[in-house]
Amino acid sequence: MKKTALVSDIHSNLEAFNAVLEDVEAQRCEEIVCLGDLIGYGPNPRQVLRVAVQRFRFCLKGNHEEAVIKTPEGFNWKAAASSIWTKRQIISPVYPARESQQMWSYVNGLTEFQEEGDVLYVHASPNDPVWEYVMPEYAGNRGLMQTIFKRVKRVSFGGHTHLPGIFLPEGKFIPQARLNGPYPVTRGKFFVNTGSVGQPRDQNPLACYVIFDGETVQFRRIRYDFRTTARKIAKIRDLPIALGTRLALGV
Repeated sequence: MKKTALVSDIHSNLEAFNAVLEDVEAQRCEEIVCLGDLIGYGPNPRQVLRVAVQRFRFCLKGNHEEAVIKTPEGFNWKAAASSIWTKRQIISPVYPARESQQMWSYVNGLTEFQEEGDVLYVHASPNDPVWEYVMPEYAGNRGLMQTIFKRVKRVSFGGHTHLPGIFLPEGKFIPQARLNGPYPVTRGKFFVNTGSVGQPRDQNPLACYVIFDGETVQFRRIRYDFRTTARKIAKIRDLPIALGTRLALGV
């Protein structure tokens, strides 16, 4: 298997995305896979989409892509506001119509999951690839873990919660902060949350992604200029300012 960078929840954060792409190159990853939520929350949806179309082997549909294509039903007011603004940016007549159509078609055409041999890629959960939250505190829910791992042949990757770490079938969650170096995923079953590139929420503001070589996973935390991203958000009237201030705190 090729050395693969797994990114998720970029959320229109161009500064974080560019910093991660630089590290992906430095780590000599051969390809990039995205687990969804390219857009939403952040100030640069079109710029992120331009890169995604060119760089990703495949990208999955996240709940923020679904909200843009349909409606932000069930979103809190900040997420809904960002979804409405993001959709206006993608279809805005200010930009070239052909590019806007390509972007819309790309987002609309994203699939909900990808299965390759004994590896399953989702945005949210093996149970519900787009919407279900699997929080670290759910690891002790035996029924939930049983249904999740019933759908996992060996290893599954997701994002969605922005909380990186590894779930094990026996009811254990290992947070990224406790993992040093490559972690083997060859014997047993594993559900790996890759964390968030553009809006970390584990009280660590560094962008997060995972390198997968077929046998091990390695988490990477990357510094980026979150102050620039926050300033961009603050200048956009229709984006809640809290979406920028939270970046410094990693919450």
